[in-house]
Amino acid sequence: KLKNCQFKQQSSAKKQRKEQRKLRQAITDVSHKTLKPLERYKKKPEEEEEFLESLPVDMMDEDDLEQIKALAKKASFLTRDISSCAPVHAKKRKTEQPVEKYEKMPRKMQQEEQKELLHLLPIKDKSGLIPQSMEKPVVPEAEEEEEPDDQDELTNEEEPETGPLLTLQEQLELRTRRLTEKKLRIASLSSAVLADPHVNIKKLKELRAMLMETDPCVAVTVRKLVMVSLAEVFKDIVPSYRIRPLTEEEKATKVKKETLQLREFEEGLVSQYKFYSEDLEQTIKDWKQKKQKRSQAVSLQSYKGLAEVAIKCVCDLLVALPHFNFHNNIIVMVLPLMSSPIRKVSLLVCCEAVGKLLKQDKLGQASLAVVKVISGMVKGRNYNVKPEVLNCLLCLRIKEVEMKRDTEDTAPKKTFMSFKEKRTNLSRMQRKWKKAEEKLQKELLEAEASESKEKKIQLHTETLNIVFLIYFRILKKAQKSILLPSVLEGLAKFAHLINLEFFNDLLVVLYGLITSGDLTYRESLHCILTSFHILSGQGDVLNINPLKFYNHLYKTLLTLHAGGTNEETAIVLQCLDVMLTKRRKQVTLQRAQGFLKRLSALGLHLLPDSCVGILAANRALIPSLSVTSCWIMKCRAVVCICRSWMYQPLIHCIVKWRFTLTGSLNQ
Repeated sequence: KLKNCQFKQQSSAKKQRKEQRKLRQAITDVSHKTLKPLERYKKKPEEEEEFLESLPVDMMDEDDLEQIKALAKKASFLTRDISSCAPVHAKKRKTEQPVEKYEKMPRKMQQEEQKELLHLLPIKDKSGLIPQSMEKPVVPEAEEEEEPDDQDELTNEEEPETGPLLTLQEQLELRTRRLTEKKLRIASLSSAVLADPHVNIKKLKELRAMLMETDPCVAVTVRKLVMVSLAEVFKDIVPSYRIRPLTEEEKATKVKKETLQLREFEEGLVSQYKFYSEDLEQTIKDWKQKKQKRSQAVSLQSYKGLAEVAIKCVCDLLVALPHFNFHNNIIVMVLPLMSSPIRKVSLLVCCEAVGKLLKQDKLGQASLAVVKVISGMVKGRNYNVKPEVLNCLLCLRIKEVEMKRDTEDTAPKKTFMSFKEKRTNLSRMQRKWKKAEEKLQKELLEAEASESKEKKIQLHTETLNIVFLIYFRILKKAQKSILLPSVLEGLAKFAHLINLEFFNDLLVVLYGLITSGDLTYRESLHCILTSFHILSGQGDVLNINPLKFYNHLYKTLLTLHAGGTNEETAIVLQCLDVMLTKRRKQVTLQRAQGFLKRLSALGLHLLPDSCVGILAANRALIPSLSVTSCWIMKCRAVVCICRSWMYQPLIHCIVKWRFTLTGSLNQ
């Protein structure tokens, strides 16, 4: 009924506007119509004189004579020539056409205003339900606010009334008072939701509405406080499972009161969480747009502060709630910020959060989503991303993947016996016990909440395939990119998980990069480390001679910087450990002696911290030599130490070598 009443009111108002428009059109036609003046004929002054002479002037007063002259000038019927002219008012009827048109227009009917009715609760009687209603109370016209017709009046009303100017102290007191009120409001709403989330879930909407605070003196601070408060509230009340939407059948079925309350809580929680994440995303987008447009509406510093808090909240949700809804949307929101030019946003917040997520991910679903987004981002931006984006992949917890197996291993194993096997192999009592045992095993499998090991290995395999796709794509198409060191470091970590069929091609590519001369010393060390990681794992079965990598490292050892701290020293020590210590059986005596001599000479040029590491590598290499060569090399090392000016930090190395030397001479 209300809809019908509204429709009738709209139609009647439309008809009234149409009639008024026609009336205005008719009036404008009449007003703009130019009427032709009456015909006037100028008389010659001689004729006027004859006419005046013929009048009895002596019998008239002067006033009457002047009046007659004035009428003679105005009236055309006194002066016109009737015999020589057509009637003057022949076209008079044309001016009556607008009046006739106006007369034909429909009259505006006086309509009674339909009163709005308020429907009340019905009354139940013996005959049935009796509907109740009442008229809506009408506000008197004097109390109603008059709507301004002109745009100027609107602008005047919107402008706030300028009150007395406040001093700086009064402004600070006013801001402190308002901010305290807002803080108490935020605290009360948050504590109410945390106390009983199932009952007070609707207060999340009130708390989220404070994100749109418009008071200029406290708006930025209140929005920041609300963002942080909502993030902490969601981390506390979100359940440890993903909430799925209900089907139509589930909505139609009748459930218990507790179940219905739980459904309402879950539905409200998911909707508020979605709106909150959208608000955070919109805040970040506004900051980016303001930074590009340099708008003066709001200060850039305010947008920057809001965006930093929003990014921090999003990263907290990314790490704390990897199992909940919309986690993939948060990943898509955070990962592009890892390449932000602001170091505080990219490195200290986003990269740290993504690395923490990958480290604590035990199932592998979040890691797979992150790796997929990184792969698309690197390819979409044409490899123009920061190296920290690929460095995050080093935090992946991948220790076991699914390798290629034989057909017998991949065939599904039967866990339960068929009915025919039971009948032929088991007795009646055994079949009965077997049936009960299989039923129990099925129930245990259904009740098991943890993910199976096979599914975990499958997710890790898919993740590692995408990681190697990123690395191989960069090696093939962007060898001069700044991402190359991160790629080589990642290959060195996951080299033991690469399939054997890629080993030969990968070693050829790595040696080509070393010999090209385009790499820095650190990058060439990463290439050598990656190659020997490949050969020390599954590559043991391959017949590949790494002589060219030994030669390159031997030639480039003396290029370490002697006057400053060397970050490359740690990589050199890793290479020596993989090349000489772990491959002790494959290293010849002459090669070990050559590296020992080169390292002893290198120790004379480095600073104490690097020199201690080099001498420790020498000490690990000495047991692989014979007794005679061991004696000679130890003497050379002692001479090097004595020639060096770094006596004090190397005393412990000399003491250890003394005991080792005494034992070898006794043998």
